[in-house]
Amino acid sequence: MPIRAVIWDIDDTIFDYTGADRVGMSKHLEQEGLPDGYDSVGQALTAWRTITDAHWARFAAGETDFQGQRRDRVREFLSRALEDVEADHWFDRHVAHYEAAWSLFPDVLPALDVLADGFRHGVLSNSSIHNQDRKLRKLGVRDRFEAVVCAVELGVSKPEAGAFHAACEALALEPQEVAYVGNEPDIDAGGAVAAGLTGIWLDRDGRGGRPELVRISGLDQLPGLLAGNTRFGAPDTFG
Repeated sequence: MPIRAVIWDIDDTIFDYTGADRVGMSKHLEQEGLPDGYDSVGQALTAWRTITDAHWARFAAGETDFQGQRRDRVREFLSRALEDVEADHWFDRHVAHYEAAWSLFPDVLPALDVLADGFRHGVLSNSSIHNQDRKLRKLGVRDRFEAVVCAVELGVSKPEAGAFHAACEALALEPQEVAYVGNEPDIDAGGAVAAGLTGIWLDRDGRGGRPELVRISGLDQLPGLLAGNTRFGAPDTFG
């Protein structure tokens, strides 16, 4: 069955989340001051990313809600027992700097342009529709995607098969007709494959390994892969 659509992850796949988060938090700390317990901005940035990953995993597992994971990230980062409103205000000040640093990866628009005529496009994200729809609009690409499906509203998150199937249903396509592109080997590519889609791991950092997965190192490789490159389907071909 031919692939008719591409469903995309957003953060660190088409949107440079890691870069924007580091720049935004650096600016935020310039104004807020370095919290107690950190010797440098670099140490604080590393801690913030570790804390973010841990609390995002709790959210994905259903152990907290979206706003709760934000508040808990702030409390752990500052090592302070803040009231909800205090944590919300601190995070909101961070978000202002973070959003000012938003950008697409430079290979995104060229890839979308090449694929525009031959494939339909959608989004599946483990975030919320409020955040991701707004993000796509600010980045100028919301109109490139027919559907945006997000875990917060869906009630199930990647790598659960139900999340991938919901995104396919939003396009009225069978999983076998859809390729999923994301930057995480397990949550994105592995989860997509297990759900019956064609999973493609976008390994921008050159981590390598995972020979069982189809892997590309940049989106410039995606059009050829989808156009029927004879190596498509062979794992770890493009890394």
